[in-house]
Amino acid sequence: MAYCGHLSIDRRVLLFAEYMLEEKATVRATAKHFGYSKSTVHKDLTVRLKEINADLHLKVSKLLDENLKERHIRGGNATKLKYLKA
Repeated sequence: MAYCGHLSIDRRVLLFAEYMLEEKATVRATAKHFGYSKSTVHKDLTVRLKEINADLHLKVSKLLDENLKERHIRGGNATKLKYLKA
């Protein structure tokens, strides 16, 4: 876990955005990686990032949209694996 509590909010927002784009991560995975709540990460990426870096915000928004569209597939696969292991 890469806790970044000592950083400024702007730097934290940029770290979240860079991590998500590099790893193609979800909000949940990003929150877990940095030790923050999903709501903090989501607000940072949807509200604060827009004010800090509009270009990066567009890229992250596209990834968030992709993740939203694929969410039901991930959930179905997770359930399938759960019952295959049982």
